[in-house]
Amino acid sequence: MAEAPASNEPFNLTKLKELIELMEKHGVTEVSLKNGDEQWRLARGSREVFVPVGTPQMQMAAPAAMPAPAQTPAAAPVAPAPAVPSGPAIKSPTVGTFYSSPTPEDPAFVQVGSTVKPDTVVCIVEAMKVFNQITADVSGTITEVLVKNGDSVEYGQPLFRVKT
Repeated sequence: MAEAPASNEPFNLTKLKELIELMEKHGVTEVSLKNGDEQWRLARGSREVFVPVGTPQMQMAAPAAMPAPAQTPAAAPVAPAPAVPSGPAIKSPTVGTFYSSPTPEDPAFVQVGSTVKPDTVVCIVEAMKVFNQITADVSGTITEVLVKNGDSVEYGQPLFRVKT
């Protein structure tokens, strides 16, 4: 835990952004800070919502019950559900923006049918102006590209499906 001398001033947001960048750059997933009576805990790679320690938490009201849908006449047969994807997925190791190529003018790193090895760069995920090259970490053939160029991606989100 990093501690600073007691102060009545709020945390400096510029320093907070720098801390987040350093956490991402060095792979740190969690840090706790204390400044007088104020305490913060930062964590990356999780979908939890973090509230400063000592902040009153709001109780979530239960969602209202949905009214039953009105009866409708039978619809035409529905198409069968798509096949369950097979093979491992190459997942995003961080939150950011997905780029399929190094520049807009360059071809994509990989596409459906591309053969990859564990060290093959498959895309770039940009987070806070840091461009992270993402490698396949598996050998095989790309069978599906699951995101579009410029899409926002979440930690652990599948980007590609691979047939090993």
